[in-house]
Amino acid sequence: MDVPLLVIVDAANVVGSVPDGWWRDRRGAAERLRDRLVAYAESGLPGRAGPVEIVLVVEGAARGVESVPGVRVESAPGSGDDRMVELVAEFADRDCLVVTADRELRRRVAELGAEVTGPRTVRGS
Repeated sequence: MDVPLLVIVDAANVVGSVPDGWWRDRRGAAERLRDRLVAYAESGLPGRAGPVEIVLVVEGAARGVESVPGVRVESAPGSGDDRMVELVAEFADRDCLVVTADRELRRRVAELGAEVTGPRTVRGS
C-alpha cells in the first residue's frame, strides 16, 4: 500500500502571506485556511497527485482550531516552527512537503529531508 505524501502547512506563514485583515481574527483566518485545504486532501496539490495527508500547524491565537476530515490540525504548544520540525523528524520515513515561505524553517526542514514549497501552492494566488 502506498503511503500518501505528508503535507505540513505553516498556518501563520500562509495566512500572513496575504494582507487581508487576518490579524483581526487569527483563529478565523486559520479556520478558513483549514477549510480550503480540505479539497487538496483527495485531489492533491499542484504537481502532486492525491490523496495527500495534510497537517495544519497553528500557534498563538489560532490554537484550538479543530481538525476536520481531510485536515489534521496540530496546535503547537510553543513555536509553530519547532512543531513542524518535530513532525518532519517524527515522519522521517515518509515523503514530506512543508508549505512555508519562512527561510529559517525551510532550511531546518530541508536538512531533515523534507521538500519545501511556498504559500501560493495552497493559497491559489
